[in-house]
Amino acid sequence: MKLAPRVRKAVLTLHIVSAGAWIGIDVLVAVLVGVGLSGGSDAARGLALRALAEYVVSPMLVSALVCLGSGLLLGLATKWGLVRYWWVAVKLVMNVLLCVLIVVALRPGMPEVGAAGEAIEAAQVPATDVSFLVFPPTVSLTVLAAATLLSVYKPWGRVRQAAQGLTAVNAGA
Repeated sequence: MKLAPRVRKAVLTLHIVSAGAWIGIDVLVAVLVGVGLSGGSDAARGLALRALAEYVVSPMLVSALVCLGSGLLLGLATKWGLVRYWWVAVKLVMNVLLCVLIVVALRPGMPEVGAAGEAIEAAQVPATDVSFLVFPPTVSLTVLAAATLLSVYKPWGRVRQAAQGLTAVNAGA
């Protein structure tokens, strides 16, 4: 399958914009977590946690899935392939892993985060410790920065060449 140049550029643009949106949403998550866990006013802390619980996960998941879908299309329809080059294969694994983490690890805890925000606004002690919220934006922003670096530098060469090199080494042993 090959994409016409205009279509390829449109899909590539969609891929870049969705990745940028995903990074932006993760920065927003980091800010909301920072406010929610800070020593600021109860109203600000509670509002930040409630906003995080209510409004962040769905746009993050949508941008992640658009990034994944457009990346798959680019991989299937361009010279880079899905598993032809190591950097593309690694980016694919990173994207799938982060999408799974959003659904499995982040989304299920959001009702408790919202309830913690409500409790803080009411000057009560939350029933749930939400300090775990430091990890999602830290992990995601680190992985997305690494994916960006992979896209720019395209390291490690072709998968087949590496496999052939290993085969030649093993055959010589």
